[in-house]
Formats: sequence, structure tokens, C-alpha cells
Amino acid sequence: MKLTNIKDPEYFHKVVDCQYACPAHTPVPEYIRMIAAERYDDAYMINWESNVFPGVLGRTCDRPCEPACRRGRVEEEPVAICRLKRVAADNKDDAVIAARMPEIPTQKNGKRIALIGAGPASLTVARDLLPLGYSIDIYDNQIAGGGMMRSQIPSFRLPIEVLDQEVNYILDMGAVTTFNHYVGSLKEILDKGYDAVFVGTGAPRGKDLELPGRAEADASIHIGIDWLSSVAFEHVEKIAKRVIVMGGGNTAMDCCRTSRRLGGEDVRVVVRSPFANMKASPWEKEDAMHEDIPIYDNHVPKEFVVENGEFKGVRFEKVEAVYAEDGSRSLVPTGDDPVLMEADIVLMAIGQENTFPWIERDIGLEFGKWDMPVVDETTFQSTNERVFFGGDSAFGPENVITAVAHGHQAAISIDLMCRGEDVRERPGPGVNLVSQKMGVHEWSYDNAIESDLRYVVPQADKKKTLADRKLEVELGFDRETGFKEAERCLNCDVQTVFEETRCIECDACVDICPTDCITFVAADVEEGVLRTQLTAPAGNLAQDLYVSDVLPTKRSMVKDEDVCLHCGLCAERCPTTAWDMQKFLYSVTKAGQ
Repeated sequence: MKLTNIKDPEYFHKVVDCQYACPAHTPVPEYIRMIAAERYDDAYMINWESNVFPGVLGRTCDRPCEPACRRGRVEEEPVAICRLKRVAADNKDDAVIAARMPEIPTQKNGKRIALIGAGPASLTVARDLLPLGYSIDIYDNQIAGGGMMRSQIPSFRLPIEVLDQEVNYILDMGAVTTFNHYVGSLKEILDKGYDAVFVGTGAPRGKDLELPGRAEADASIHIGIDWLSSVAFEHVEKIAKRVIVMGGGNTAMDCCRTSRRLGGEDVRVVVRSPFANMKASPWEKEDAMHEDIPIYDNHVPKEFVVENGEFKGVRFEKVEAVYAEDGSRSLVPTGDDPVLMEADIVLMAIGQENTFPWIERDIGLEFGKWDMPVVDETTFQSTNERVFFGGDSAFGPENVITAVAHGHQAAISIDLMCRGEDVRERPGPGVNLVSQKMGVHEWSYDNAIESDLRYVVPQADKKKTLADRKLEVELGFDRETGFKEAERCLNCDVQTVFEETRCIECDACVDICPTDCITFVAADVEEGVLRTQLTAPAGNLAQDLYVSDVLPTKRSMVKDEDVCLHCGLCAERCPTTAWDMQKFLYSVTKAGQ
């Protein structure tokens, strides 16, 4: 086994599972401690530095951090990380936050940047470059900023005032906006002399199904994302009573729940895959079913049924999922009779794709597979060095937090290019490792392990929310519940740091460890064998082992980072202070840092 290099910033970053899983690498335990201390402004700003839209994401994030949460390894449910973000946003002092926004130089640096699209990726680029003195022009075909956050996320999930506030924090920094304007030519934008152009136009085209009867039923079939936009901008205010939503993703869940609020009485979701394989987040499916919307899985659409010029519904074939040895899935017909589901309206939410008819093919910008621009996954630069992509327009549909992460990295590249530096020479992250010791058995953080189970976010009365599409369903945690939920966090960023020269090999840490994650073993054992010889076998190969240098008895200390609770008992028990609890703060570098 090799000695662990704890000076590598990525080592302890990987141990902070929630932060590591977040595309924007938000310092989750740090802001949760701020909430527990009722420092809501600080918690909000820690979030804002990384994910830019704490109030939005505290309601709508896909939560990649939560499946990674260490709490989920000791009980069924992880910490409610996403909803704690909302606690910070709901309880912040708006005047304090406005005063803490970055100062914008009055003297500009002479560089002009165009952002096409005003969604989360573009707004993140603006947020990072405006404080550096860049002049930013934003073009968008909607009436205001926000992109898909405005047009695709229903108001009952994301109130418009929350979105407006967080979008305006950025626009008020001095970006020049041109709304209600469709950019029809990238060449025209480049000809305006911009030093760089960032494309953050999303994936604006919903997929369709070419089935028998599609043309005849056209008036009764709507593309889900277009229909949601029409509802958001109040072009559509009602819907027929019988609605079929085809698709199993989050857009389908938004379509069916919105339909219920616009008058749909028999609203149902029909999906090809098994229920467990639907792309929608588990909580999105739960919310839909809570609103009395049934989900029919394993139904493949075969025909739009039209009789005498009148749309009747959709005919489906029942299938079952069959899995091969390699894990691949096939949908095999069951042999049952086809199922006709009657409907007045069909909303198609079976996926989204990019479309770039406004980008000329003779400006040095190459297109590759699926007619997508060729974009570097690290720099987000296209083959035209002045053009960068991010969000859904870069690599296809993802989510808000991924778009934010793209925006941060693209801003770094734009800044480097404008300063004549190599865009591939990326600045390293900011890191800090500080002891939390205040006494022999006292730490500057609360290391008691709470036994509370995850708290449930309260919801408004269902009758009221189904009658008003703008009434927010989730009420969020109050301060007291937010504190209790915050206390469930295990402080995974407070690391157990081992100093070999102080260790007397008394094994006191081994005796006290509640998860048996510390073992002293022979130093010359190969890792694969070593993992099976630890006090508690370390089966999760995705998480590293912390291996010390060789000790006087020719053994090494080995700790399984996967199951450590960061409780500090090893450091409290150690008679020589060979163990210490040190807070590790990791922040992704922004442009100009």
C-alpha cells in the first residue's frame, strides 16, 4: 500500500461525498453548520459563491448530493441538503445579501462578451466576469432572464418572485440585456467585435413521435416543453378534462401536475419503461401520485386513434422489461390485447434535443455526432476559439446545477483567453485544512451524532394548490425544523488527520471507533487483499483508504474513509494527539482568482 498524500486537494474533497457529487462543488457541510448557527446570510452567500441560485435550487435541484450523503450509509434517508439550501434562502436578510454582492469596477477592462441565452449557464458566466471589469451583453428571446428556469419550471414549484430576485442579483451588476430578441445568426454576433461569445441556449426542442394518426391528431397533441412555456407566459390558461402525458422524466411530471391545475380531471402519465426505471426524480413521482395522477408503466404507444376526424385517444402495447446478462434492457410485448386510453389532449414529454439552425456552418465551428457542436469538456471552448458553450447546449439536456458548473468553467476559459493565456492551464481549487481543537476533548464544531430521522417538508393544502397553479406546494422547513435537520449532518468535511510521529500504537483509536474503520496492519499488503483484512472489510472501491507511513512496528494505520462518521472519538481518545480533527474547505476557483 502507498502512503496517502493528504496534501492532494482532491483526496479530502472526495471524502466530502456530498460536495464531491455536486457539479458545482458547493461546500455543503459548511453552509449547513451556518444554518445550525442561525447564520442564514452566511449560509446563503456560501451557496451563492458556488451554485449562484440558492433559492431556486433549494426548491428544484436534482439533488445529486443526497444519494452520496454519508448519512444514507447509517440509516435510510440522507440529510435534506436541497431543502436546507432553501432554509438559508428563505431566512436571509435581503438588504444584507444585496450589500454583499461583488463590487463592479466602474473602469472596464475593455473586453466585451456576448451571452446568447439568459439561462443559468449564461447568468453564471456574467456573475463571474462582471466583477472583473468585463462588459457583458445578454441576448434572449424571452421577456426576462432565467431561461428554462422561467419557462419550464412551474410556479407551484418555483415562485416567480424567487426566480426574479436571484436573476436580478446578477443583472443588476450591470449586464446589458436585450430580451424578446431571437438571435438568428451567430456570424452577426461575431461580426459585432465581441472578444468572446458564450452560447447558453439550452435544449429548446422537444422530441416528437411519428406514429400512425400523428398528422390527423395534430391539433390535440402538444410538445411538453412548448406547452409549459405557453402556460408560464399565460398564453394557455386551461386544458381539456382528459389528458395523457407521455414520458417518464421530470418534464412529464411538471406537465401532468400543471394539467391538474388547469382543469384536467382524468390526467394520467404513460411511460414505456418500468416505474423504477423512469428518469423522473423519486420525489417528483411521489408528488404527482399525491395529486391523484396515476402512472402507467410498461406501455408503448403504437397509434394515435382518430375516428371520423375526431381524436379519440392513444393505443398502447403492453410490454415487460427483460434484462440480458450484460445488464441491457429490452421491452418485450406481453401478448396482451392493445390498450386504448381515451383522451382529449396528449402532452409529449419524451425528451429534448438541441437545435442550432442559427449557427452558420462556415465560421470555423465544427459539428459532430447528433449535429452537436464539438466542445471541449474541460474548457467548454468550441473549434472557433472565440465561441464557448455551456448548459444543455454544450452536451445535451442536464439540469440547473450542471449548467451553473459549466458557466463557472467557461468563465475561467473566457478570462484566460482574453488575457492571452492558455485556456487549458486551469487554476487549482482553493483549499484549507485547519484544526478544530479547542481543548483536549472539545471541538469548535458540534460533533455529537444526532439520531433524528429525516424531517418531512410540509406542503400546502392539496385542494388549494390544485386550484391555483401559482400557489407553491412545498412550504419549506421553519427555522426550528431546519435546525434539527441541519444537526443530522455528520460534518464530513471535518477530517481525521493522522500524524505518524506522535503515534505510540496503543490501538486506543481502534477500540473507540464506533464503525471499526481503523485498523493497524502489516505495511506490505496489497490493497485488494488489505481491504478484506481490515477490522471491517472495505468493500466500496469508489472510496479510498487512508494509509499512513510505516510505523516503528512495521505496521501502517489504515482507515476506511467510506464508513467514518467524523465523530472525533479517535482524536478524543488518543493519548498523544496523533489524531486531530481538521476542517477541510474546498472551493472551486472562479475566473480571475
